[in-house]
Amino acid sequence: MSTQKKLRVATTSLAGCFGCHMSFLDIDERLIDLLELVEFDRSPLNDIKRCGTQGPIDLGLIEGGVCNAENVLVLREFRKNCKILVAMGACAINGGLPAQRNHLDLRSILEAVYETEGGLARGTRIPNDPELPLPLNKVHPIHEVVKIDYFLPGCPPSADAIWQFLTDLLAGRTPHLGHGLLHYD
Repeated sequence: MSTQKKLRVATTSLAGCFGCHMSFLDIDERLIDLLELVEFDRSPLNDIKRCGTQGPIDLGLIEGGVCNAENVLVLREFRKNCKILVAMGACAINGGLPAQRNHLDLRSILEAVYETEGGLARGTRIPNDPELPLPLNKVHPIHEVVKIDYFLPGCPPSADAIWQFLTDLLAGRTPHLGHGLLHYD
């Protein structure tokens, strides 16, 4: 085992499908090699029962777009604690699928979903509870809210692309993803 100090890594997700985290887990047995170099503060590899990180993080990976007030708070807090922040996947980079609602009026969407759609109980109304995060008028890519150090494209990025990106970054190299590593399924 190396005596070199391990880098602290954390991940989080905003508005998206969690597909980027699934691709991260698809690194499979290479996760064991990764664990020799990093310590996970919060990720799908450990039991997450708290919001935020436990102190400063060397590398943060974040997926998903920003669609509500809670996403803004989580993103700003995550950025504050990460030395390096990576926008992972199409939703984080450009809003992805959640941003498909951006060309529609938010009120009209909420009315259609909660008040006029068939099968709803009579008198159903748009929820208005302080426990629910306030939706933003549009879904934003995360770089519109905080500074991003690196962008890892894909929908989702493949496990091989994530592995290449992380190993380059951990070795002190500028991450480079060749033609075969980027795809949008």
